Amino acid sequence: MSDSEIKFPGHLGTMKVKIHPDTIGKLRTVTVSKMPDDRYYASLLIDDGIEQPESSNEGKTIGIDLGLTDFAVTSDGSKHQNPRHLKKHERNLKRKQRKLSRKRDKTTSKRRKAKLAVAKVHSKITRVREDFLHKLSCKTVNENQVIVVENLAVKNMVKNHNLASSISDAGWGMFCTMLKYKAESQGKVYLEVGRFFPSTHLCSNTLLPIAKMALSVREFDCTHCGQRHDHDVNAAINIRNEGLRVLALGTSVTALGGDVRPKPYGYKSTTVEAGAVEWGSPYQW
Repeated sequence: MSDSEIKFPGHLGTMKVKIHPDTIGKLRTVTVSKMPDDRYYASLLIDDGIEQPESSNEGKTIGIDLGLTDFAVTSDGSKHQNPRHLKKHERNLKRKQRKLSRKRDKTTSKRRKAKLAVAKVHSKITRVREDFLHKLSCKTVNENQVIVVENLAVKNMVKNHNLASSISDAGWGMFCTMLKYKAESQGKVYLEVGRFFPSTHLCSNTLLPIAKMALSVREFDCTHCGQRHDHDVNAAINIRNEGLRVLALGTSVTALGGDVRPKPYGYKSTTVEAGAVEWGSPYQW
């Protein structure tokens, strides 16, 4: 293997390639994959001999609230707009799919060309989505030492047919995966708080519960502290604070006691619930 070609055994011979980034180390394996758009990719497994650094939580901590209106809102107030890649290419994709549907005979070359055209549009959407996620995850990891996000159940969320397409297009799971391995490779901390942690139902100043609001409400006036909060920034701050609490206590248990769904605002139980109490939690309902 060189910087511009890879030599394969057998009849394949030597093939010209574009390698990103520069490879340093001993090559172990090469896996070649053919994509639906007739592109070939070679995955290189290289042993660079560098040990993974020990993780440290000394430094800046950031909480990230993922959404659809804004893809990511951070605890320091930064908002990253959702690019909506599928929507940008939706018109072109529908046009190519209509042409494919008209080609009824599956053995003709015209149908194969139409099918390839559809695959190229899907490949374009995938590549621009990955490019956006790689750039944002690199920026986030480079600027922070501890990254805290919610543990989202994406597989369950896509069961909502009204939002399934938008959730799949956003790529939350891929983004969190990128954050995790990039943070660990630099000795930084990636932390997920429980999916039932009420990040949107707590005031970030007083830590007191707030009334449930519709998703269309982007700002609200807190009845406890009297301040006006941005809905997503408030949630991101709560996620960051919960991450700091988990790191300080050295436990992965959330403030509400694991996977217990929080009760709605104003709920009063007529029975006494038995359960473990975690000392030091600031969230007492």
